[in-house]
Amino acid sequence: MTDSTIADVQNSADTRQLPINKVGIKDIRHPVRIRDRSGGEQHTIANFNMYVNLPHNFKGTHMSRFVEILNRHEREISVQSFKDMLLEMTERLEAESGHIEMSFPYFVNKTAPVSEVKSLLDYDVTFIGASIGGIHETTLKVVIPVTSLCPCSKKISDRGAHNQRSHVTISVKTEKFVWIEDLIDVVEKTASCELYGLLKRPDEKYVTERAYDNPKFVEDMVRDIATALNQDARIDAYVVESENFESIHNHSAYALIEKNMISR
Repeated sequence: MTDSTIADVQNSADTRQLPINKVGIKDIRHPVRIRDRSGGEQHTIANFNMYVNLPHNFKGTHMSRFVEILNRHEREISVQSFKDMLLEMTERLEAESGHIEMSFPYFVNKTAPVSEVKSLLDYDVTFIGASIGGIHETTLKVVIPVTSLCPCSKKISDRGAHNQRSHVTISVKTEKFVWIEDLIDVVEKTASCELYGLLKRPDEKYVTERAYDNPKFVEDMVRDIATALNQDARIDAYVVESENFESIHNHSAYALIEKNMISR
């Protein structure tokens, strides 16, 4: 029995006159290699979501083709190869629009500020690609954990100030290449203090005092980061979000600044 003798149900006609915006596969894991700024590469496992649009007159899409594209594509992923994968997907499935999300853990080998002991710190990274009517966009999204110390608490307290761990999320669109580490650096230089995987006692003293000397509201965080991104000619558009997991409240503090992120 050959392919030509087996019924292609997905390609049959549908009479309900309802196009589907996104159809495809979700949460498929695949090994990838990611280049890092040091000149090396990281082997990691990425979670993929892959979708295309479906015109009203087709019953279904060919789900197997998504997996074929993923397995046939080179495993070293960059912004450029990610775009190529998106183009291949839309062409192979004869779609007008396509969407791919690739999420993976990314590790940076960090040096403690005093003892200089090295340890890895992980960051959540997502590549988001969209192709609509021949126009292609790629968004790089990074979640950076940092320390923030409350300026109000420091001002009104006789002893100490409360601080908390914060997650800063940067999503950027750029025409020129930007390393993941470039976005991490912007946030960590702006925060009350950056995080480390391993600290000795002299390091703990340093980061505690640095945070105390550099208090930041959640509003300060997003404004300072946005200011830095505005000065980077490579960045065309961005969203900066900061969520402070408050240590004296059972809720988070949150702020967002957005620039030119409306899709074309």
